[in-house]
Amino acid sequence: MRNTVIALAAVATLAACASRPEPTPTPTPTPTTPPVTQPSGPTPGSAEDFRVSVGDRVFFGYDRFDLTPEARSVLERQAAWLQRYPNVRILVAGNADERGTREYNLALGARRAAAAKDFLVSLGVAANRLETVSYGKERPLDPRSNEEAWSVNRNAHTQIVSGAVS
Repeated sequence: MRNTVIALAAVATLAACASRPEPTPTPTPTPTTPPVTQPSGPTPGSAEDFRVSVGDRVFFGYDRFDLTPEARSVLERQAAWLQRYPNVRILVAGNADERGTREYNLALGARRAAAAKDFLVSLGVAANRLETVSYGKERPLDPRSNEEAWSVNRNAHTQIVSGAVS
C-alpha cells in the first residue's frame, strides 16, 4: 500500500509538471490618439504674457536715471514684444525711493520714465504708443525703510494701457 501511495504521488507530481496553463489571449493594441495638451503659461499677447515673458520693470541706481545693461536687456525684450503686438499702448511710470523731497523724486521719476521711453523709441517702438508718468516716491513696491527696499523702489514700470489680448 505504501508503494501504491508513493507511485500515485509520483504520477500526480509528474502530471502537474507536465501540464501547461492555458495561454491567455493577448489583447490586440488599439490605436490611441495622443492626449490633447493645453498650452501652459499666459496667453500670448496678454498683459500677463508681457509681465512674465518679457519683464515689466527696470531698476536704477541711487540718484540715477541712466540705463544699466540689465535694464537695456529688459527694454530690448519689451521692444521686440511690442513690435509683435502693434496695437498695444503702454504707460512707463518712473518711481523713486523714499529718500529726498517729493518734488525731487517726482523729477527723478520723470527722468527714469523718459530714459526707458526714449530707449524703446530708439529700438523702433512708435512714440505715439508710449506715455510716461512719474509717481516719485508715492507708490513704493516695498514699504520698508532699508537699502533692499529702496533698490526695489527705484524703477521704471511698463504697464499695458490698451490693445493686449484678454
